[in-house]
Amino acid sequence: MDVKDEDRSEESRKNHIKYYDSLTKTISDIRDEEKLETNPVIKNHLEKRIEAMEKDKLRIKEMFPDITDD
Repeated sequence: MDVKDEDRSEESRKNHIKYYDSLTKTISDIRDEEKLETNPVIKNHLEKRIEAMEKDKLRIKEMFPDITDD
């Protein structure tokens, strides 16, 4: 994936950090929901959503390696 120069600007970095933190919270919420779910189809769907979000977090980490999970 090509990364444009403006994607690495300070404003972009701040926006990506907010999004990264949002993804972390959403993943945590979905994991909690997944623990309560008994339907295997829904559990699978939730896991796929988590996988997609984890890939997005990885993409952001590659753009801004100094971002850490708190």
